Amino acid sequence: MLKVGVLGAGHLGKIHLRLLNQSTKYVLVGFYDPNQDNANKVSEEFGYRSFSSIEELIKEVDVVDIVTPTLSHFDCAKLAIKAGKHVFLEKPITNTVAEAEELIALTKTHGVKGQVGHVERFNPAFQAVSTMIENPMFIETHRLAEFNPRGTDVPVVLDLMIHDLDAILSVVKSPVKKVNASGVAILSESPDIANARIEFENGCVANVTASRISMKNMRKSRFFQRDAYISVDYLEKVCEVVKMKEAPEIPGDFDLIFQNAEGVKKQIYYNNPSVLPNNAILEELETFADAINNNSTPVVTLEDGTAALRLAYQIIDAFQK
Repeated sequence: MLKVGVLGAGHLGKIHLRLLNQSTKYVLVGFYDPNQDNANKVSEEFGYRSFSSIEELIKEVDVVDIVTPTLSHFDCAKLAIKAGKHVFLEKPITNTVAEAEELIALTKTHGVKGQVGHVERFNPAFQAVSTMIENPMFIETHRLAEFNPRGTDVPVVLDLMIHDLDAILSVVKSPVKKVNASGVAILSESPDIANARIEFENGCVANVTASRISMKNMRKSRFFQRDAYISVDYLEKVCEVVKMKEAPEIPGDFDLIFQNAEGVKKQIYYNNPSVLPNNAILEELETFADAINNNSTPVVTLEDGTAALRLAYQIIDAFQK
């Protein structure tokens, strides 16, 4: 099994520690947190080994799981990669696109793998339909959250919307052509509400909305393509697939048939896949172990994380225009 260490023992870091300790694909060696009081508390409460420095932890592991604030991702990952360690980075991959590109180059130089924690790729509702999303031409997403001071040091685009940007980029196989966006700061110094219209070169359009000052939580996406409408509720972990095909000559009593102005008849039918429950964070961590052990490509590569970050900054830049 791979020896793993965690950098950062905050809210999400503690979740990673617990899951890695349960995993059958890793041996949890310990963690490092610069806040000594917090490190002592976590170590005493859960029994995890606390290291006195990042360098000390890196020496003893095969994989470094970086769950620190985004501003420190680059420096932590650079230390680990140069030491020949594989790195798992929570999203967003780094603070800047230039930093992310440098990490990609470093992993190639040092022959190690990296994965980014875009966890919605492992949401069972998205997994159930991802292979059915083929050449979508219109996408609409809403990611709304009640206010939480944690994460408000960055715009809502980097805090919340980036999840949907990664999911969209994973199914739209076309370069971004144009971005229009608006964002408003309500309680924070950076935008708390944002909307973006993303146009791709193949004609696909994505309308993406994110808010962290909503009265209720919502995480929904809808994908429209020539033969289907596909919806994903990431929060409730349910999905719906509505498909269309040529209407039969003699429709059944319960067939749903529509006829357009030209007289063409289509049959509407449901093709809803089963959603298999999982722990998305554990699955993303364990698929990274599989990629290392099998020398295969991680599900969410550093290049994927960089593409999502690049698009996020295109949206933020569009606020000024």
